[in-house]
Amino acid sequence: MTDRFSHRRSLLLAGSFAVLIATASPGAAQMSPLDKSAPEKSNQDTNLKPHATPSTVTPTEKIPVDKIKLPSGFKAEIWSQGHPGGRTMVQGPKGTIFMGSRIIGRVYAITEKDGKRDVKVLLQGLTQPNGLAVRDGSLYVFAINKVLRYDNIEDKLDNPGDPVELTEKFNLPDTVHHNWKYVAFGPDGKIYVQVGANCNICEINPGIHAQIRRYNADGSGMEIVARGVRNTVGFDWHPVSKELWFTDNGRDWAGDAGPEDELNRVAKGTEGAFYGFPYCHANGIPDPDIKRLNACAGVVMPAALTGAHTAGLGIIFYTGNMFPKSYQNVGFIARRGSWNKGDAKSGYDVILARIDTAGRAKIEPFLTGLLDKQKNEFYGRPVYLLQMKDGSMLVSDEQNGATYRITYGPQKISSIR
Repeated sequence: MTDRFSHRRSLLLAGSFAVLIATASPGAAQMSPLDKSAPEKSNQDTNLKPHATPSTVTPTEKIPVDKIKLPSGFKAEIWSQGHPGGRTMVQGPKGTIFMGSRIIGRVYAITEKDGKRDVKVLLQGLTQPNGLAVRDGSLYVFAINKVLRYDNIEDKLDNPGDPVELTEKFNLPDTVHHNWKYVAFGPDGKIYVQVGANCNICEINPGIHAQIRRYNADGSGMEIVARGVRNTVGFDWHPVSKELWFTDNGRDWAGDAGPEDELNRVAKGTEGAFYGFPYCHANGIPDPDIKRLNACAGVVMPAALTGAHTAGLGIIFYTGNMFPKSYQNVGFIARRGSWNKGDAKSGYDVILARIDTAGRAKIEPFLTGLLDKQKNEFYGRPVYLLQMKDGSMLVSDEQNGATYRITYGPQKISSIR
């Protein structure tokens, strides 16, 4: 992201809201280490620096699968590699796994034959194409400034051809800050997409930013599902209740201790509710900079807190048959880890969210080992998850450009290439 924006204004009719859209240069790539949009009293630490993600291929022997720790009976193996910066994963009906990215601007296609994987750069030169979805054989690609649909994509991996352009129909703001996408089709057949806050902490236009929306597949019929959501780039639906659950990254520059990141739930009948940003964080903490009387009144509180600056991204509810029954309908959350935390880094793992009947969640560790807390060093960044048809689970590691296959029991270890 960047804090050097060139702005334009256009009118958007969003349901019953007539609002202005502020957009930015689509070529902007990354925010500077110091967020100049934050109020001065945020006490920003100018010594903090983001940890850059490598844009080169990590050799097999340097991928830290040997450091991964899992509960008894589970094991991890390298499933694929050679896709630097790979993040989101979706699978086509013929088995192709499509992988989005952020900074590197690529979409990868991973195919498997005889137990070996082949990685292909399917698309490149896009602006943070993190948002991917597959429907009826078509691949939807949501970059910051474009929405594209590639029909019959698995038959055209060598030459995807020209896409169907859906950018104008979805009419999403192309401001860069917190606007890389996560998208998914819900149980209702609608496509859900978030629009992040266009700042670290600031007053926003509530008709445009900090929300989760849903559309018909062609971009029509926009509705706002959740408001006051700072930065979610991961959500899924509970297999039983069909309710939407989403991760949300808390604000920066207010101290190493918080406010903590969140796991939230959109309960039935509460679509359009307000989740607090920018006035209220975590379990009812008023913002120290953007102040409002009774800041947390009417705010939907999180189902669980997921740690300070842990950067929870992908979440999926497990529905496969490979893992023990105690993992059925449990949420798995990949935490990318601190991007600039100083004294004690946190995250760099996969945690569990066990949902109770009241819609609350209990957080437990699952995949650990990629963070050495004593040395304050990390070795990988888990970012997204994908349940495979055999019930195993893939975890993408953005730092190493690899995926790990998580299995349970006497499963055959397969070759990565």
